[in-house]
Amino acid sequence: MEQLSYVLVTPYTIAKSRTGGVLSRLLSRVNLELVGAQMFAPTEEFAKDYAESVYQTYEGDNPRGRIHLRDYIIKSFSPSGGRRHRVLMLLFRGEDAYSKITDIAGPLYDEEQTLESITGETIRDTYADFYTSHEDPEQVLYYEPAVLAPRSHGTAVKHLKMIGDFIKDEPQIITNMKYRNPEKIEKTLVIIKPDNWRYASSRPGTIIDMFSRTGLRIISCKIQRMTLNQALEFYGPVKKVLLKKLSPIYGQQARKTLERDFNVQLRDEIQDVLTSTLGEQLAQDQFYQILEFMSGNRPDTCPVEEMDYPGKVKSMVLLYEGEDAVKKIREVLGPTDPTKAPGGTVRREFGQNIMVNTAHASDSSENAEREMRIVKINENNCYEVIATYLQALENHN
Repeated sequence: MEQLSYVLVTPYTIAKSRTGGVLSRLLSRVNLELVGAQMFAPTEEFAKDYAESVYQTYEGDNPRGRIHLRDYIIKSFSPSGGRRHRVLMLLFRGEDAYSKITDIAGPLYDEEQTLESITGETIRDTYADFYTSHEDPEQVLYYEPAVLAPRSHGTAVKHLKMIGDFIKDEPQIITNMKYRNPEKIEKTLVIIKPDNWRYASSRPGTIIDMFSRTGLRIISCKIQRMTLNQALEFYGPVKKVLLKKLSPIYGQQARKTLERDFNVQLRDEIQDVLTSTLGEQLAQDQFYQILEFMSGNRPDTCPVEEMDYPGKVKSMVLLYEGEDAVKKIREVLGPTDPTKAPGGTVRREFGQNIMVNTAHASDSSENAEREMRIVKINENNCYEVIATYLQALENHN
């Protein structure tokens, strides 16, 4: 049976915009499927319970590590100043999930390291710190593990149940920030499209890392398998644009082809007929290709009863918040056509064409609200993934 394991990205790592780098390492270095992602804000009670569970199930090499880790979780995961802090959970499924994630996360060092001894091979090599006093090695001066993950089946099961019970009724959008100018604050939706998930790659994490230069905060995250009906509603406004823009182009191309192949001069009325028939059909096919790209299904081949089934391809949905969020994200994203995008933008870096252009971002606050509703930003599959796995284990045993 495949294992389900988790990675918790710590509040400090998120605040320092290192989330993309962590995700890049995980996606490109472990042969596992990312099946869930959820941002949540722990309560003090959860932080203490989770810290105690980590203490009781500690599997590190040095007994002192369990104390440091427990104290860190209580301090860093608990609310401070009346504000709960963001933690990102990533769920991975596959063979030997625990050991693979443990290897890429790296050890929790319990002694001061020299620069020469750090290789950057693991997540903690790059993003974690553990410093003790020269005078008193027992005194920890600074400790930041960057990520937390279980090492064994028993620990994973225990923690997954605890986390699942907590996130079940938690809000999907983290509203833990008081802004100086709240009237300037916007939310904008980003979708890291299916072309980034076809094979193990650092691309999704790199894209998040590129968006981090906006200074905006990620306040929600989920793995999405867009249904065909969702894709139809999401891209509905695009259909009219495509028909209006592409139908005349296809009609003109068809006229030129016929005139060349049959050595005849066609009247303008014939081109109008070609535009309204063949041109519209080809333009609609382009629309269907977009739907298939985003959901894995086409309206002309998908049975009606399956149009609300989860799609065959996946995306990652992110919600960003901050001043001028819509404009800032779209500037980093770049225009729809990657060939016209400036250097340093996401689409210039990773996009292929107008359809396979690596990511979507809302073009207005109003559209962000509309798109959030369509992708059901307030719903997340992580609890169901955890509950289904735990139930399967119970049945298996």
